[in-house]
Amino acid sequence: MRKTLLYTIPAVILLAACAPRIGSNDYSYSGVRQASSGFPCTVLSVRPVNVNSDDNSAGTLLGGVAGGVAGSTIGHGRSSHTLGAIGGAAAGALLGNLAQDSLMSQSGYEYVVKTDSGQIYSVTQGTDTLLSAGQRCMFLNGAESRIIPYY
Repeated sequence: MRKTLLYTIPAVILLAACAPRIGSNDYSYSGVRQASSGFPCTVLSVRPVNVNSDDNSAGTLLGGVAGGVAGSTIGHGRSSHTLGAIGGAAAGALLGNLAQDSLMSQSGYEYVVKTDSGQIYSVTQGTDTLLSAGQRCMFLNGAESRIIPYY
């Protein structure tokens, strides 16, 4: 059981480190050197939102494996080890899924903006830059759209 925890705890920490960064100042490697169209606009509304993971399969898999290994050490005899492994895998998969969901959840803002040409857009991004209703900004529309302050 202790050996299982030695492998599970670092894996959960590694999983948390994999959470994508969603701020207006964060760019992925694929977004670098990519052109985006920029449109001057005005923020119409801002609201806080929760951004959740689309895919918890890594946490489910990791939890299932760890739970199966831990469960297989329960009891004496082949059938109790098998039943323990099955029950442990099911419980571990559920807990791993919940753990990844909570580790990957982030706060963000949904901005509704109106461009100077009259188009209205909604963009959700992280909390690193807070804009307010009525503020002038720039809507960058590309592979990863974002709203940034416009000076």
